[in-house]
Amino acid sequence: MNTNSSALILPSSPTSTAPATNGLHDIKAPVEIPNGWAWLGWTLGALTVAAIAYWAWRYWQKRRAQGLPPEKIIPPHDRARLRLREAEALLDQPKPFCISVSDTIRVYLEERFELHAPERTTEEFLYELQSSHELTPPQKETLGEFLGVCDLVKFARHEPVVAELQAMLQVANRLVNETEPPPPLAPGAQANTAAPPQVAASN
Repeated sequence: MNTNSSALILPSSPTSTAPATNGLHDIKAPVEIPNGWAWLGWTLGALTVAAIAYWAWRYWQKRRAQGLPPEKIIPPHDRARLRLREAEALLDQPKPFCISVSDTIRVYLEERFELHAPERTTEEFLYELQSSHELTPPQKETLGEFLGVCDLVKFARHEPVVAELQAMLQVANRLVNETEPPPPLAPGAQANTAAPPQVAASN
């Protein structure tokens, strides 16, 4: 049976083309970038740790040093005698010998009396020595002759014999012996400051 009714043709619905989501991820949180204050805090923290470590090291060194015996201090006259004994090995070499003994006496006088001997020439030193009361006039005269001979050997090529050098060594030792400080008094002892007894004059 033929029907004249037109067929109802429904358009086919387009195929759903939803985008694929397999390759998508969640949005990551923003990365926090440290500001200048954070760097300052880290720097101060590192400096604090270093300061504590240094303080601990110094404290340990101090405690360690307290267990060591104190360093022995050698007085100037003893150092001078030691150097003069060492100079005896140079008696066969006039110039090195005179340099050694003259430097020893100059350094000794500076340490003992604060006379600026090592930095000055012999003329300058002897001129300054005239206004000093640390040495007696005979000692000043002997010292001037001693330094004069040393300068002749050092600068004028003077060649003294061994006997002369030995005599110079004796002069240097005598000067040290005469000018070394007196030994300290024993505990409880008193210096004898009483005036010497007067001798009655005879009629």
